[in-house]
Amino acid sequence: MANGAQTVHEVLSRQTEDEDEEEDEEDDEGKVTEDEEPRACGVCGDLAKGYHFNALTCEGCKGFFRRAIQRSTQLRCPFLNKCIITKNNRRSCQACRFHKCQAIGMRKEMVMSEKEVLERRIRIKRKRMLDAPVELLSQQKETIEELLCGHRSTFDAAFSRFSGFRPMDRVVVSVSEYNQSGREPFHPLTNCPTNSCTTNKSATDPGTSPCACSLLSSCSSSSPFSSLYGFFEKQDTQHVNDVGKNSVFTALPHLMDLTTYMIQDIISFSKSLRDFRSLTMEDQISLLKGATFEIMQIRFNMVFNINTGIWECGHITYCIDDAVRAGFQQLLLEPLLKFHHTLRKLDLQEEEYVLIQAMSLFSPDRPGVQQHSVIDELQESLALTLKTWIDCKRTDPDKHLLFPRLIACLTEMRTMTEEYSKQILQIQDIQPDDVSPLIIEVISKCPSNK
Repeated sequence: MANGAQTVHEVLSRQTEDEDEEEDEEDDEGKVTEDEEPRACGVCGDLAKGYHFNALTCEGCKGFFRRAIQRSTQLRCPFLNKCIITKNNRRSCQACRFHKCQAIGMRKEMVMSEKEVLERRIRIKRKRMLDAPVELLSQQKETIEELLCGHRSTFDAAFSRFSGFRPMDRVVVSVSEYNQSGREPFHPLTNCPTNSCTTNKSATDPGTSPCACSLLSSCSSSSPFSSLYGFFEKQDTQHVNDVGKNSVFTALPHLMDLTTYMIQDIISFSKSLRDFRSLTMEDQISLLKGATFEIMQIRFNMVFNINTGIWECGHITYCIDDAVRAGFQQLLLEPLLKFHHTLRKLDLQEEEYVLIQAMSLFSPDRPGVQQHSVIDELQESLALTLKTWIDCKRTDPDKHLLFPRLIACLTEMRTMTEEYSKQILQIQDIQPDDVSPLIIEVISKCPSNK
């Protein structure tokens, strides 16, 4: 049996060597130009393509010598070690062919080791991959189409489905109450950063564009926020409770209605995705709790006007002071405004927006997640799809920087998510009736038992 196995091994080896030799010959076929004189291989007399391992040989004998050096068994001639090697019979006697190679000066120390050959092949493969045009796989195209379909059915940039909300009230407290706090006289319109809030229509009229005030650039040396902060930062709890009966945060009811509307659409978007539906209900809830604020901001970024600092939500527009009037504070709003400017400057396409939404959703490190490996694979696949999309579709010279910049934006939102949850709970303590149970459920850290 041992002899039989050895024979089978030799036959297979011989077949492999013959195939490799044919490949060597085919790869270099026709490389001799008209200006070059035909030269004969010193081993078999075939057309030589150049010097290999210190001797003038054809590609076939070059490959043969390399394999003969690397083989572990010794070659033996079945005749008298005097075989004449020609192009036609060079495969008949490997021993005599090898001796002929050595006789014409081929040197075994010039043959690369298997490790060196492997490294060289890897380098060649990498170069070919870099040179080859990048293409989206069919599965990646399907993923993008599914995300686009889910996004378009659950996000209306004109906010035409946003109705039945409580009206926006941009007056924080009365002017006299603010002035009683010992500060400079303040008026919520004249103290707006650009003095451009609408004054010709009622601020509580949902049919108007309630606020057109923009903020100073986030790069400005001065604070981008109006003096509204002065009122919230220094007032004590007793004073808040006294005024709370008349709603301290007058913009809160409207913004909570807007937030609830956005959350419902984000839930619908998530449920439209096949991979999301395949997860356990517990993991679906955990992912939504972790990602809702981030996806909401990504969607708001699509309607953010970087020149004015205004979120143009159809017939209603919002500025950062509206969030101040709803009780949110500088620790959240300054990095949030900077985030919107940073992301908007990247000039993302719709496909890129939906992919980063999905990457945020499928984050395996959210509290309460059980199927870590499954979700990690989903996120990795989405990241690869995003990178491939950028490589395929982007033509700008610094496109290689876009992917890491997007990852940095997603990472930055993690800190803001924690601060957002904290501030929502603080606002609820002051004005509990205006924060919906759905919002409280989303920001809750405790895993759901449903």
